Amino acid sequence: MKITSFGAAGNVTGSKHLLEINGYRILLDCGLFQGSREKADRKNREYLFDPSTLDAVVLSHAHIDHSGVLPLLIKQGYQGDIFSTPATHDLCSVMLLDSAFIQKRDAEWLQKKHRSFIAPLYNDTHVYKTMQHFVTHAYEKRFEVAPDIYVTFHDAGHVLGSAMIEVEFREKNRDRRFIFSGDIGRKNMPLLEDPWEPDDADIVMMESTYGDRDHDPIETNEEKLAEVVLRTVNRGGKVIIPSFALERAQEVVYALKRLEMAGTIPEIPVFVDSPLTVNITEIFRYHTACFDEEFRETMREGGDPFLLKRIEYIRNMDDSLRINSIKEPCIIISASGMCEVGRILHHLRNNCENPKNTIVIVGFQAQNTLGRRIVERQPEIKIFGVKRPLRAEVKTLNGFSAHAGREELLAFAGRFKRRPKNILLVHGENKALRALKSGLEEQDARGVTIMREAQPRRFDW
Repeated sequence: MKITSFGAAGNVTGSKHLLEINGYRILLDCGLFQGSREKADRKNREYLFDPSTLDAVVLSHAHIDHSGVLPLLIKQGYQGDIFSTPATHDLCSVMLLDSAFIQKRDAEWLQKKHRSFIAPLYNDTHVYKTMQHFVTHAYEKRFEVAPDIYVTFHDAGHVLGSAMIEVEFREKNRDRRFIFSGDIGRKNMPLLEDPWEPDDADIVMMESTYGDRDHDPIETNEEKLAEVVLRTVNRGGKVIIPSFALERAQEVVYALKRLEMAGTIPEIPVFVDSPLTVNITEIFRYHTACFDEEFRETMREGGDPFLLKRIEYIRNMDDSLRINSIKEPCIIISASGMCEVGRILHHLRNNCENPKNTIVIVGFQAQNTLGRRIVERQPEIKIFGVKRPLRAEVKTLNGFSAHAGREELLAFAGRFKRRPKNILLVHGENKALRALKSGLEEQDARGVTIMREAQPRRFDW
């Protein structure tokens, strides 16, 4: 078996990992590189393998850094199946269309800068063709992706429909098991079931996003959010929450719902200003089987978990612009989560200079993104090409993260009854990768390897 990473190796975007088993080529994830427009565009166009030679694509979940290049794969000749869970299929149907819209806008921006035609990575037509290639399977249902190569999806507890991918095959007259963690969720998070706990594998490829640090306790999420809301409302300001459209936005709304039900926060206007978030929230309502018991209990007590007394889900631009004229305290939840594109840029532009306001960061912010610069409290931030003073309060609530923290990652790798021969680390920045590697070696893991782009690892057993 040979494994080559073509993304999410030394960084946290562009997840693509090629397995070569018994002459068959299986791609795990097909994600978009994100960050600097020019650098990301260049990397997204550079395939280091021929898509037409792939035998199967297996998708861990719908986040764009794991799924966002699928339409380009189809455009460049891939004709096989794309295997996913049913919820991931439904989420990709809206998220990839949104990504196509962003590709068009980014291409227009690059054209203006370079004064020459630059085609988008893909368009709506490519997305529609891509969705025709999806084949869905439920959790815990073993299926064949290539002759004598079998896959089982296990609940990763990260986002709706997310899966760890178990690959079973026979090589050199011995049965082998490979596990790709995808993005590992956290225990006891609201909404979803806890992550699957594997106990046997020959090789494990695992994410390392928070390999160097832990999160605040989950139990304090709502308490800290309430403190921010009350403090901001009391000084007459607005709470601006850049949020990933998938999972994070729904978690924040759900937390606000619970706080409102408990009477902890006042009934103030809440605007979810993101057409993609609105569409994804509707998909959540179709997949209640993925929810945990605590979430179902809230549904029984308070009805729709995503409806507050004064919440408004906004699709069209006119209603989005109307928020700018509101003077009273309110909460604005808008995408994108790393503040690189989308309507959140307008809300940050209009509110970042007012010290009465608070910008609440509830997700990981990659290097070279506006979100990272906000977290770093840089005195000036550039929005739409104009530098603006950052005077609003900035509060990071990392307890909302859907990624396992350091101790949870170490526990994941340490629970195997039969120690894996190799643990391959991906999806992390260098500092996190090195810290997790050190921690795994301290707990007596066997070979621990930090994967690098286009550097294949061969396993001859």
